[in-house]
Parts: sequence; C-alpha cells; structure tokens
Amino acid sequence: MPRLGIIAGGGALPQKLIEACKRDGRDFFVLGFKGQTEETLVTGVPHAWTRLGATNAAIDILKKHGVDTLVMAGAMRRPSLVELRPDWRTVRVFAKLGKKAFGDDALLRAVAGELEGEGFQMVGAHEIEPALIVGEGVLGTVQPLPEHMADINKGVQVAKQLGAMDVGQAAVVQEGIVLGVEAIEGTDALIKRCKPLARKGRGGVLVKCCKPQQDKRMDLPAIGQRTVRNAHEAGLAGIAVEAGASIILDCAAVTKAADKLGLFILGVTP
Repeated sequence: MPRLGIIAGGGALPQKLIEACKRDGRDFFVLGFKGQTEETLVTGVPHAWTRLGATNAAIDILKKHGVDTLVMAGAMRRPSLVELRPDWRTVRVFAKLGKKAFGDDALLRAVAGELEGEGFQMVGAHEIEPALIVGEGVLGTVQPLPEHMADINKGVQVAKQLGAMDVGQAAVVQEGIVLGVEAIEGTDALIKRCKPLARKGRGGVLVKCCKPQQDKRMDLPAIGQRTVRNAHEAGLAGIAVEAGASIILDCAAVTKAADKLGLFILGVTP
C-alpha cells in the first residue's frame, strides 16, 4: 500500500488512524502542527512538526518522507491571520477563495486541491478505518421517544441549512425550540452554551449532520465519549447523527457510556 500521511489535528481521530495503520501493517507518517496536535500522539511513530500557514514547508516534508496518500484527521483551531503567518502559497489559497475562506468546508476543499495538485491522493478517515462510520438506527439500549424524533427532524433541517452556508454542522433542539446552533466554537462549547437555556421537562437533542456540499473525505461530523458526557451534563436526552456520513470514535465505548447515562445514540438518514 502507498505510504499514508496523516495530517493530524487535535482530538482522538488521528490516534484511531494510527492504530488502524499498525493493525493493518500499513506504512504511515504523521505531520503534526504546533499548538494544534497533541505531542503525545506522535510518541514512537514517524513524524515531523510544522505550523499552520506554512503550506510549502508541509508539502516539502511530506514529499521528503515518501508520502503519496493523505488523510486529514482531527480538529484544527482557527488562528488569526497574525498567528497564521501565511507563506506565499497559503496567501494564494486565501486569495482564490475570497470571502469563502471564512468557511471551513470551502477552505478544506481549497487545501485539498492544492495538495492534489502536488500529486498527493486524498482519502477519508473512514477509508482507513471503516468502523468509524455510524450506521442507521439506535446504537445502544436507550430508545428515543416519538417527541424526540420530532426534535431530531427539526434539528436535521436546521443543521442542513446551517451547513449549506458553511457555518457549522450541529444544532440543539428541545420541544421544537432551537436552543443553539454550532459555529466556530465547536460542538462541545455549543452543548455547554445550551445548558442554561434548556426548558424544564423532556430533555433536548443534539443533532449533527454532514454539510450538503461537503467533501466527505474531510471533516465529517464526529462524536465521542466526551460528547456523550457533555450532553448528559447539559440535560440532553440523546444525540442523533447522520448515518453513513458521520464518525463515532470508539463505538463500543461511546455506546456503553450513553447506556450508562441514559442517553440514546441514533443514526438517522435525512
């Protein structure tokens, strides 16, 4: 198999891909980013460090280490332009995008296009580890009520409209009321922000969907054990994600945690 380059952000996803490569005997290399990638991730594995904004340096590193296939994995905190210190290649990408550079999907597409132009093949995290993809239906033992399904349907509509504008991927809905939508703060912060807004009575739901225009090789909606804990602490009744287009980090552990806390996890097809 071609040597895989893991462009690693934060969170648990890069580690899952490293484990999959080791299991499958696949040669791999990790490119970490200062201030974004956890240092413990690259302990004992072939890797190099660079910074966001240094696109030319990143390409040179990947080519030097014989990488020809790339996967983007993990969350990236959006730096300011001052922090970014973009090289000429990064400036060119931003210039091509114009106002679209402020949307994650458009920016990721542009970066992927730049890398493909250098001869790299881009793949999705689910192509390296198919077990990451969420299937349709309830994952654990807790079942959503019909009233929850009504909130989920509304959440899907809101999340899809939000995604079409390249803003975010998630919404929290309770009893037909949208308590919050995701923007640059991310899902965990969205959940915490909605906690004091919750009404008494039946708990709300977190809904995460893929953006309609999204390149499914990059930035698929994802949930993990932390998502489940945060949802429980915020008084939510469950989590719904788009089946076939969302990632669940360690399905068995997430399902067990949700069952223990009394939350449902549901894969839905919009």
